[in-house]
Amino acid sequence: MKLFRFIDKLIMRLEEFILSFSVIVISVVIIANIIAREIFNSSFFYWNLEVSKFAIVIATFMGIGYAARKGRHISMSAFYDFAPFKGRKVLSILIHGITAILLLGLAYLSFEYVQSEYEKGTVTPALQIPQYLMVMFIPLGFLLGGIQFLRNMWINIRVKDKVYLGIDAEDYNDKDKTEIDIEEHIGV
Repeated sequence: MKLFRFIDKLIMRLEEFILSFSVIVISVVIIANIIAREIFNSSFFYWNLEVSKFAIVIATFMGIGYAARKGRHISMSAFYDFAPFKGRKVLSILIHGITAILLLGLAYLSFEYVQSEYEKGTVTPALQIPQYLMVMFIPLGFLLGGIQFLRNMWINIRVKDKVYLGIDAEDYNDKDKTEIDIEEHIGV
């Protein structure tokens, strides 16, 4: 179990680094291009669009697993929010399970796409980087997201008295109960 926890923390730190680095790259490249265009009346960073697109693809797809881990993924929660505890528990298990299946299916399909890009040997127009290097983050992100949603489903099956939006995030609808539990534990 310690090995799995270590690997999990390592993956989380790697995701955080990749996401942070991607956002910084996007910001720096776009700002540098705007400054060059406004000051020098020319965009001499011919590669800026490719680098930005590459960083956006990485941030988008690598962010799926991280958002699922933290319970920060996009959700339409109107029915979920008004459901009683047992309803939220069942919905959480179903939503996480179905989302995991979809993401793992998309990981498989996008892996086939990466293979086809590799076999074609296509390269990006400006930097001449193999296209498959850019799109390889798509199946990786779907795979990590699918695994996180499976974990979210599993924790909701295992833990009976709480609902989890992510491994690291309890349901915000249970916040008052959680605060009461904490107060009971610390003797307030």
